[in-house]
Amino acid sequence: MLCTRLTNARFLTMDPDHPVAHDLGIWQGRIVGLDEAVTSLPAKKVVDLQGATVLPGFIDAHVHLAWTGFKQNTPSIAGRTRIDDVLAVVAEAVARTRGPGDWVSIAGYDQRALGRHLTAAELDRVSDGRKLYLLHDSGHGCVVNTAVLDLLPADIPRENGFLAEQAMGAARALRLPHAQEDLAEAIGRAARTCLTEGVTACAEAGIGGTLFGHSPVELGAYQLAWDKGLLPLRVQLMVSADRLRPVAAHQADGIPRALDLGLRTGFGDDRLCVGALKVYTDGGMMARTAALTSPYEGLDHAGQLQDDPDVLTDLVVDGHLAGWQLAVHAIGDRAADLALDAIERAQRIRPRPEARHRIEHAGLIRPDQLPRMARLGVSAVVQPNFLRSYGDDYASIMGEERAPWMYRGRAFLDHGIPLVGSSDRPVADGSPLRAVQFMAERASASGQFIGPDEAVSVDQALHAYTVAGARACHWEDRLGSLTPGKHADLVVLADDPRSVDTSRIGAIEVVETYVDGRPSRPRA
Repeated sequence: MLCTRLTNARFLTMDPDHPVAHDLGIWQGRIVGLDEAVTSLPAKKVVDLQGATVLPGFIDAHVHLAWTGFKQNTPSIAGRTRIDDVLAVVAEAVARTRGPGDWVSIAGYDQRALGRHLTAAELDRVSDGRKLYLLHDSGHGCVVNTAVLDLLPADIPRENGFLAEQAMGAARALRLPHAQEDLAEAIGRAARTCLTEGVTACAEAGIGGTLFGHSPVELGAYQLAWDKGLLPLRVQLMVSADRLRPVAAHQADGIPRALDLGLRTGFGDDRLCVGALKVYTDGGMMARTAALTSPYEGLDHAGQLQDDPDVLTDLVVDGHLAGWQLAVHAIGDRAADLALDAIERAQRIRPRPEARHRIEHAGLIRPDQLPRMARLGVSAVVQPNFLRSYGDDYASIMGEERAPWMYRGRAFLDHGIPLVGSSDRPVADGSPLRAVQFMAERASASGQFIGPDEAVSVDQALHAYTVAGARACHWEDRLGSLTPGKHADLVVLADDPRSVDTSRIGAIEVVETYVDGRPSRPRA
């Protein structure tokens, strides 16, 4: 007997052997059959989906759950365009703290809305003895007040209170890490938001590190979230590469650096597992720290690498030799050059064609870099909603020649490079459907077309958030398509993204999300 049979729906399976179905049977959390194979079988529960469209649950291959959850509960200055209004929000947050010496965190900082960066001196006016930390929306910088600057080593670049990349990491290191209980609660909040948008599995893009990590015991917080029933979707954890350390392994093992006990990609189960090793090579376009080969339009610099190129290259190579899948953060084309050089060197030393190394973001890829990416077999894990939300700004700082190279779609597919969809939430909108809409029409929120030749079909965009996402996370044997034997993870939509006008895809209602055959909002 089936546990559940879903009927009266249009199942877009993403499986070329059975692309469309009308019935789907579930037993013990797995898909056991489609159409005639299950229609006549008895079932404990039959759910009439009333003509809805059903897809495999969306896979977001690059998110920051803990950061998302904390941001939801942090005072925010998002949308403020006047310095005085920002300072008023900060002053209000300061007034809610216990006393001098407390840390005060503020979310939503973006200098573009203000026309310039805030300064430490301006924050000092409202700090009342507190340590102020305003995190840039990109996650690649922050603004702090003098009370924080005074605690930093003298050699940390500070630019009147703005700290970028490793300097930001130094400021973060001054604070006690988050408690595991608080981390688990934040993770749970973000995971529930993902479910409402049809996401049933995701890859957390960097735990335990100096830039985006929240605790040296962050993996334990995810285990706690699972133990407490706060983790309703599948999560793969990328580990920040700065967690690696030299190990006294046998010479024949060929492992120069590793996590404790040699832990690497693949450890865990279907609900919580260790994924790729996250290596940061540059910053971000929003903070103007993505590393480019020529300067930003209107600026006198071309961004920055996170460290000396040789240090970064050695980190990539050592991760590869230790058996990790690599997820190399590279937004600018100069960073992509470094990433490709390092991956090629690593594969030359010890070929691992099955590793499925990834370039995270691939935000600006020159035409000459495409064949090389294809030859090395790396995936491009892109965030289409970056251009949907920030595309007008990004296009202006890239200029006419480079703007069409941003967050490509068609060129990756034409070169045989796996195109993988993701959000980088909370940096950008997390909705897969709005991202699919952008991938198909390449129009920013204002209507400006950005690289229209990079548009892909709706089917190809959906593939990026299902089949390709599963493969990028080594989940293809259990997720990504509605195929018998795979987990019954699926999303029920009010309309068919392939049938409505492209401009309406992002507004399609997510009616229900199933994980292991169980709905997130059980019906009566």
